[in-house]
Amino acid sequence: MTNNKIQLSKHTYCDELFNNITINNPLLANQYKDFPYLVIHDFFSQELCKEIVDSSKQIKEIKMAKVKAHIVKGIVIPKVNQNFRKTNILEWSDYFKSIYQNQFIHFQEKIENYFNAPLANSTEVQMLQYTKGFYYIKHADDSSEIIDKNKNTIGFKNVAPRRKLTTILFTTTCDNKITSDYHFSGGELLFNYLFDKGNNQIKFKAKAGDMIVFPSNPYFSHEVLTVESGYRLTLVQWHDTINSH
Repeated sequence: MTNNKIQLSKHTYCDELFNNITINNPLLANQYKDFPYLVIHDFFSQELCKEIVDSSKQIKEIKMAKVKAHIVKGIVIPKVNQNFRKTNILEWSDYFKSIYQNQFIHFQEKIENYFNAPLANSTEVQMLQYTKGFYYIKHADDSSEIIDKNKNTIGFKNVAPRRKLTTILFTTTCDNKITSDYHFSGGELLFNYLFDKGNNQIKFKAKAGDMIVFPSNPYFSHEVLTVESGYRLTLVQWHDTINSH
């Protein structure tokens, strides 16, 4: 059922595309894990998530999030491009940042053990807001995809080498039936190159308080599907590791 796909874990396979494309020293979890990514349930309580959501709706400083664009003298210059991404980035409070940091320290050892990778420097946490019609097309967090004239993927160029692990904390719940302001429909996190044993693409539907942790390399290219309704609010961060795989 999985044809020539690469087995990444007990229950997850990667597109055969990577049989012909070399990714230098990718960080990967042990292939004997059930999944190549880690899900931490109840990173935040439901009550705290609601507080953060309510607070976010009072934030007046809102910007459109940018995407990796081009490189000038080795520096990636990001820009707003709504053909690729329609996402708001919010400036959130130091109070909630402090709570987040304390919780992250609590779970850090679990993350490091799962990927056998001690964490080093981390970026600032981004608060990302998606409302109806918002999305983010397929991308890898550490690389730009190289496409040929026939629109086939032929490689990846690493443009953010210090991004080894990505963490996404959901403060609202993905649900087909919107029952409150703390839910959204659509907006699933789709891993473009990952498949289950039934050859279905891996699609993550989070509950408020869930954090998903995955390597930032091209195996884990992903997109945020278009939000159909509701309010999708996530806290996103990227982490370097001490030992490069």
